[in-house]
Amino acid sequence: MNFSNPQNNVLQLGLRDGMKVADLGVGSGHYAASAGAIVGPEGRVYAVDIQEDILKHVKDHAESRGLRNVETVWGNFEKLGGTKLRDASVDAVILSNTLFQLDHRDGAVAEIKRILKSGGRLLVVDWAGAYGGMGPLPHQVVSEHVAEELFITAGFHKVKDFRAGPHHYSIVFTAP
Repeated sequence: MNFSNPQNNVLQLGLRDGMKVADLGVGSGHYAASAGAIVGPEGRVYAVDIQEDILKHVKDHAESRGLRNVETVWGNFEKLGGTKLRDASVDAVILSNTLFQLDHRDGAVAEIKRILKSGGRLLVVDWAGAYGGMGPLPHQVVSEHVAEELFITAGFHKVKDFRAGPHHYSIVFTAP
């Protein structure tokens, strides 16, 4: 069950034909598929996850939607170089329902900063609370304020924030 609307949320990134996007911690693949539909056949979406079974599902999901521009990447984006993508190689990064699961947030921020082009956009979508077990456990929740502070401290600039659904916040940043 998805409580945020990937399609509406991805539209907040201002993606265009031919752009390259990294969806880190791709999960269900709905964000990757939404981005893939927007960037078109000349664009590319790198769906990065550490769990190989998730990547197979994402690839099947994208292919069933006729999206040949979604490329799965097995990697750990919590460490520098873990995505296997080149420096400054993507126009946008999506980090959806992932922040609360990270063990090494600073490593993830450094990797996002490394792969994003200067001025590139970052979409962070995460749980606003624990909601009685529907989302993360209370101690795992990363508040909007903490998420904002994490990226601003690393040099990112906040562009806007919006409700990404009844249980999620969303923030768009640009890379330094």
